[in-house]
Amino acid sequence: MEKKQFISEEERVKCLKVIDAYAELYEETDDDIVVLDGGKYGFIKLQHYNYPDGFNTSMTFTDGMALFDDCWEDWLNMQLFHIAKGTPLEELDYEDIFLRLPKETRQTLMEKRAYFADKAGIIE
Repeated sequence: MEKKQFISEEERVKCLKVIDAYAELYEETDDDIVVLDGGKYGFIKLQHYNYPDGFNTSMTFTDGMALFDDCWEDWLNMQLFHIAKGTPLEELDYEDIFLRLPKETRQTLMEKRAYFADKAGIIE
Protein backbone atom coordinates (compact mmCIF):
# COMPACT_ATOMS: atom_id res chain seq x y z
CA MET A 1 0.00 0.00 0.00
CA GLU A 2 1.35 3.41 -1.01
CA LYS A 3 1.84 5.93 1.78
CA LYS A 4 -0.09 9.13 1.14
CA GLN A 5 1.92 12.33 1.56
CA PHE A 6 -0.16 15.46 2.16
CA ILE A 7 2.68 17.99 1.94
CA SER A 8 5.46 18.21 -0.63
CA GLU A 9 9.08 18.50 0.46
CA GLU A 10 9.20 21.96 -1.14
CA GLU A 11 6.23 23.17 0.93
CA ARG A 12 7.70 21.56 4.07
CA VAL A 13 10.82 23.69 3.64
CA LYS A 14 8.70 26.82 3.08
CA CYS A 15 6.63 26.11 6.19
CA LEU A 16 9.76 25.62 8.29
CA LYS A 17 11.05 29.02 7.13
CA VAL A 18 7.70 30.63 8.01
CA ILE A 19 7.77 29.09 11.48
CA ASP A 20 11.29 30.42 12.00
CA ALA A 21 10.32 33.89 10.71
CA TYR A 22 7.42 34.13 13.14
CA ALA A 23 9.28 32.71 16.16
CA GLU A 24 8.69 35.98 18.04
CA LEU A 25 4.93 35.55 17.60
CA TYR A 26 5.00 32.25 19.44
CA GLU A 27 7.18 33.70 22.19
CA GLU A 28 4.87 36.71 22.67
CA THR A 29 1.79 34.53 23.06
CA ASP A 30 3.23 32.52 25.95
CA ASP A 31 2.69 29.28 24.06
CA ASP A 32 -0.97 30.07 23.30
CA ILE A 33 -0.08 29.50 19.63
CA VAL A 34 2.08 26.53 18.67
CA VAL A 35 2.91 25.28 15.18
CA LEU A 36 4.12 21.69 15.09
CA ASP A 37 5.51 19.48 12.36
CA GLY A 38 2.87 16.86 11.65
CA GLY A 39 5.07 14.81 9.35
CA LYS A 40 3.30 13.64 6.20
CA TYR A 41 0.18 15.60 7.21
CA GLY A 42 1.86 19.01 7.11
CA PHE A 43 2.08 21.52 9.93
CA ILE A 44 -0.49 21.79 12.68
CA LYS A 45 -1.24 25.10 14.37
CA LEU A 46 -2.74 24.79 17.84
CA GLN A 47 -4.32 27.79 19.57
CA HIS A 48 -6.10 28.77 22.76
CA TYR A 49 -4.91 26.25 25.33
CA ASN A 50 -7.26 25.48 28.22
CA TYR A 51 -6.12 23.07 30.88
CA PRO A 52 -7.11 20.21 31.17
CA ASP A 53 -9.02 20.05 27.89
CA GLY A 54 -6.19 21.09 25.57
CA PHE A 55 -6.27 23.39 22.58
CA ASN A 56 -9.58 24.80 21.35
CA THR A 57 -8.44 25.39 17.78
CA SER A 58 -6.32 23.36 15.40
CA MET A 59 -5.54 23.96 11.75
CA THR A 60 -3.42 21.98 9.30
CA PHE A 61 -1.21 23.66 6.71
CA THR A 62 0.35 22.05 3.66
CA ASP A 63 1.15 25.33 1.89
CA GLY A 64 3.84 27.75 3.04
CA MET A 65 2.03 30.86 1.80
CA ALA A 66 -1.19 29.88 3.57
CA LEU A 67 0.77 29.40 6.81
CA PHE A 68 2.53 32.73 6.27
CA ASP A 69 -0.78 34.57 5.76
CA ASP A 70 -2.31 32.94 8.82
CA CYS A 71 0.67 33.79 11.02
CA TRP A 72 0.65 37.35 9.65
CA GLU A 73 -3.00 37.74 10.59
CA ASP A 74 -2.29 36.47 14.11
CA TRP A 75 0.68 38.83 14.50
CA LEU A 76 -1.22 41.85 13.14
CA ASN A 77 -4.30 41.17 15.27
CA MET A 78 -2.11 40.88 18.36
CA GLN A 79 -0.52 44.27 17.59
CA LEU A 80 -3.93 45.87 16.98
CA PHE A 81 -5.24 44.41 20.23
CA HIS A 82 -2.36 45.98 22.18
CA ILE A 83 -2.78 49.32 20.39
CA ALA A 84 -6.54 49.43 21.08
CA LYS A 85 -6.45 48.13 24.65
CA GLY A 86 -7.83 50.71 27.08
CA THR A 87 -9.04 53.04 24.31
CA PRO A 88 -12.39 53.52 22.55
CA LEU A 89 -10.91 51.53 19.64
CA GLU A 90 -11.21 48.46 21.85
CA GLU A 91 -14.87 48.11 20.85
CA LEU A 92 -14.07 47.82 17.12
CA ASP A 93 -13.08 44.79 15.08
CA TYR A 94 -9.46 44.52 13.96
CA GLU A 95 -10.08 45.80 10.44
CA ASP A 96 -11.77 48.95 11.74
CA ILE A 97 -9.02 49.50 14.30
CA PHE A 98 -6.44 49.29 11.52
CA LEU A 99 -8.34 51.76 9.32
CA ARG A 100 -8.57 54.30 12.16
CA LEU A 101 -4.85 54.26 12.88
CA PRO A 102 -2.66 57.09 11.60
CA LYS A 103 -1.23 56.43 8.15
CA GLU A 104 2.30 56.20 9.56
CA THR A 105 1.27 53.52 12.07
CA ARG A 106 -0.49 51.50 9.36
CA GLN A 107 2.59 51.80 7.17
CA THR A 108 4.88 50.68 10.00
CA LEU A 109 2.69 47.63 10.62
CA MET A 110 2.66 46.73 6.92
CA GLU A 111 6.44 47.11 6.73
CA LYS A 112 6.61 44.36 9.32
CA ARG A 113 4.79 42.05 6.86
CA ALA A 114 7.59 42.70 4.37
CA TYR A 115 10.12 41.98 7.13
CA PHE A 116 8.49 38.61 7.90
CA ALA A 117 8.19 37.79 4.17
CA ASP A 118 11.88 38.51 3.64
CA LYS A 119 12.83 36.47 6.70
CA ALA A 120 10.71 33.54 5.47
CA GLY A 121 11.95 33.81 1.89
CA ILE A 122 8.43 34.63 0.67
CA ILE A 123 8.16 36.69 -2.51
CA GLU A 124 4.94 38.66 -2.66
